[in-house]
Amino acid sequence: MGYNGYRYATCASVNDVIAHGFPDSKPLRQGDIVTVDIVAELNGWVGDSAWSYAVGSVSEEAKKLMQVAKECMYIGIERATVGSRIGDVVHAIQQHAEQNGFGVVRDLLAHGVGRSMHEEPNFPHFGSPGKGFRLKEGMVFTIEPMLNAGTYRMTIDEDGWTARTADGKLSAQYEHTIAITKAGPVILTAQK
Repeated sequence: MGYNGYRYATCASVNDVIAHGFPDSKPLRQGDIVTVDIVAELNGWVGDSAWSYAVGSVSEEAKKLMQVAKECMYIGIERATVGSRIGDVVHAIQQHAEQNGFGVVRDLLAHGVGRSMHEEPNFPHFGSPGKGFRLKEGMVFTIEPMLNAGTYRMTIDEDGWTARTADGKLSAQYEHTIAITKAGPVILTAQK
């Protein structure tokens, strides 16, 4: 709350809102998708996670979008190993999304997490294999692909925060904070 002037404790993004949606008192309706993005701090360390939820019964397109977005997150996590390049991770995410007919948002970035919410490195969820920085043991960052049912393009509302799909189609996002270890990636924001 208060991050760069953001007035709320969480982001609540509904339907065509990709990210940074303002929570409000407007009731959710049957068939909506809502993504809740939260940051928590414990003993000076930060964790960042987002999850998309179906409100009641949703369309088949919405179900598929949510499923593929979640799969993309886990595909990225699986490939986030010591010595890999970030291009290997994000290319796998992009390939899975696009093979299923969805656009990967390009203007919003994943980021390092530690003592603050946004740290280096910053990176998009698309790219080429063999490119970008190498993953090293001890790195902590988010894997948070945002998938759109249509184009990957987006707009920002006049409030300066709310990111929407440029074509008004649905968006879904899943996010975990992970640590890179010799034994493989560890999800730090997993539910216990």
